[in-house]
Amino acid sequence: MKITNKYVVETIVFISYVLFAMAWVGGTASMGQIMSVMHVDSLASASFISGAVTLAKIVGTFGAAWIAIKFGIKYAFFIASLFIAIGLLTPLAPNYELLLLSRFLMGLGGAFMIVYFNPIVMHWFSPEERPVINGLNAVAFNIGTGVVLWKMAAINQFTGDWKISLITFSIASLLFSFAWLLVKFEPESADKNKGDEAIEHYSYMDGLKDKFNWAYGLTYSGLLAFYICLFTFYPKAGISQSKWVIGFGIVGTLAGILYSKKIPQRLPVIRWSGAVMVITIIGLSFSSSEWLQTLSAIVLGFFIFFPVTALVSIPHELPKMTSQRITVVFSLFYSISYLLSTIVLWFFGKLVDVNQGDYTASFILISLVSCTFFIGSFFLPETGRKKAVTADDNNEIQRAGTDEKVKINKEKLCAE
Repeated sequence: MKITNKYVVETIVFISYVLFAMAWVGGTASMGQIMSVMHVDSLASASFISGAVTLAKIVGTFGAAWIAIKFGIKYAFFIASLFIAIGLLTPLAPNYELLLLSRFLMGLGGAFMIVYFNPIVMHWFSPEERPVINGLNAVAFNIGTGVVLWKMAAINQFTGDWKISLITFSIASLLFSFAWLLVKFEPESADKNKGDEAIEHYSYMDGLKDKFNWAYGLTYSGLLAFYICLFTFYPKAGISQSKWVIGFGIVGTLAGILYSKKIPQRLPVIRWSGAVMVITIIGLSFSSSEWLQTLSAIVLGFFIFFPVTALVSIPHELPKMTSQRITVVFSLFYSISYLLSTIVLWFFGKLVDVNQGDYTASFILISLVSCTFFIGSFFLPETGRKKAVTADDNNEIQRAGTDEKVKINKEKLCAE
């Protein structure tokens, strides 16, 4: 039996990443219990796990394109799924070293998978459908995270033990990885946009020389740095509104899907959402009022994810785009942004240490860095095209009767 329905394919991809998020965040939420079972109470050991995870994200996203080129997208996605399923060892690891390895390989699988979304979407869906599918894939991690943040206690109660919960997530991931093998994924003879001659070969070196990839990665890096800071440092600073960011991030993503489907222009929503982000990050970081911090977190969560559909749609809409090229583009996009956000996080923590636990300078730093999303929008290409006037539109215009009505309706349709 072969799976050839594109919506079944997307369901497998979507649920695979939701399960990764549940296993990943569930493991993080259970880390205290895991370390206690192993009798590990060293902060250095705990921080080393975080460092290994970060390394997995950087190495994984950078190396994802090489894996895809060598094995093809179908088997590259399968390899990513198997790495994620290795999370099965997290609750069962008999020692710290195996725990560290399981988290590293699991993070590597997640890093691979997020890159492979794009060539899969490009292969199975038309340009008109891609913004919606890209938006759904973008919200997958938040849904998995939200389930764990709000329902992990209930899940543990249902399974009877936190270990069984984590094992269940990993077994489900393994089952979906085998389901993926049933997908009929034959490479197309030519992957090209209408009217454009596709670039047959696009290497890492080509990608590193491409100015677009640097502008694209740098645009996202500041936002990613803040997002990681929000869950890493903000609770330690006494700011605990992160759950509101996650919850309204899901709402923002769904709204972004509808917006991007209706409004083809990509840059305006990125630009003005970026401006709102900076304002609300300042409100969340510096306000002494709890209600204002909560309001800032709600608005921030919405506008962090509202422009994501538009952002991830831009490479899909570039001329001469192929599956190989888009894999390299997103491989570099995530590796550049994760590398820079890791450097920013180091400086954030260093400033806290230098200022004897005072977060003021660090919050100023992250507020400034978050401006990259707004500033970067001025360096990205506008790939969305205005709606063309169709034959049906012209017939409707002609039925309007007078020359003046024709003129007015043409102007109205062109504006849309």
